[in-house]
Parts: sequence; structure tokens; C-alpha cells
Amino acid sequence: MLTFYTNPQSRGRIVHWMLEEVGAPYETKVIQYGPEMKAAPYLAINPMGKVPAVVHDGQVITEVAAIITYLADAFPQAGLIPSNRAAFYRWMFFGAGPIEAAVTNAALAVEIPPERSGMVGYGSLKAVLNTLEAQLLKAPYICGDAFSAADVYVGSQIGYGMRFNTIEARPAFQDYWQRLSQRPALGRSTALNDALLPKG
Repeated sequence: MLTFYTNPQSRGRIVHWMLEEVGAPYETKVIQYGPEMKAAPYLAINPMGKVPAVVHDGQVITEVAAIITYLADAFPQAGLIPSNRAAFYRWMFFGAGPIEAAVTNAALAVEIPPERSGMVGYGSLKAVLNTLEAQLLKAPYICGDAFSAADVYVGSQIGYGMRFNTIEARPAFQDYWQRLSQRPALGRSTALNDALLPKG
């Protein structure tokens, strides 16, 4: 039994894409922002009072990167962990660490003085984007020649970042997102999420 707790206006969209890639049956439960997300029943699942969360065979998994990695491991028949596991772990954690922190700080106008950049794990947003760009100029996917779960996570960050102008729309990023946008699972998850959006 796999239960997916989400809201269509959240990072749950990334997990929804991953669930569609996995192809295993799941139940979706939409949790509304406000009282419902902070009420005892949901806090028993995620004490942070945030979505997404997944419950699988009685185990609770939160945090998008963790959920995606767990699903890739739990459903190996989907073939979403590349043979180069070192690359997989590297880029998943790069997404959860440097990309997330650098983009969030930039969006919040948090300025790190250049002389203090060594104190933050990402150094600078420019360094993060340059690192991503260099990797995507070498291979069509973040871990190499084949699509993997890491592309769901890192690709979503790049795609949403360009959409909301928190990541520069560099040609390498645009080409990469264009490739990912052709995934049927992404199309299905987008339609499912859009159908869950509040009307009007």
C-alpha cells in the first residue's frame, strides 16, 4: 500500500512525477494549506506539517529527495537508479544541498559576502549553476546517457527555477528541460495535479 500526501501547489508535484515514472499503484490524499496541514492527524505523519509525504508498507518518508530515492530503490523494476550509483548519489545530494540552498537564498535576497562564501556549502549561486551547466554539456542526463530518478529531482528544480526566474534560462538548461518535458509520466502527473487545483 502506497499513500501519497500532497498539495498541487507544492513540491509534491515532483514526487507525483516520480510516482508516475515508477508505475506502482498509489492513493493520493490532498492536504490543504492552513489548519488541515497543521492538524494532529497530518502532524502524526509529518510533524513538520508540510507536504509531500509518502507512506509505504507502514513506513513514512518525507523530504522530496528522500522520497524519490526511496521509490527508486523500492521499485527497482522501474529502472530509475543508474548503474553509476556514485553519480546518482552525487547529483541527488547536490540537488538537496547546494541547489536548494543557493536558489532559496537568492529568491529571499540573502546575500553572502564573497569573502564569506566558504561558510556556505554552495559557495555562490553562480558556482552552482556553472557546475550544473558543465555536467549537462557533457551528457544528455544528469547522471550520464540514461534518464534516472535524479533527473526527476534535479530536472524539476531546473524546470521550475526557469519558470519562476530563480534559475537562469541557460541554453544547456533549456535543452535539458525540453528533453525531460517529453516524458509521458511528466505529462500524466502534470494533468493530475492541474485537475486538483482549486477552481476559479
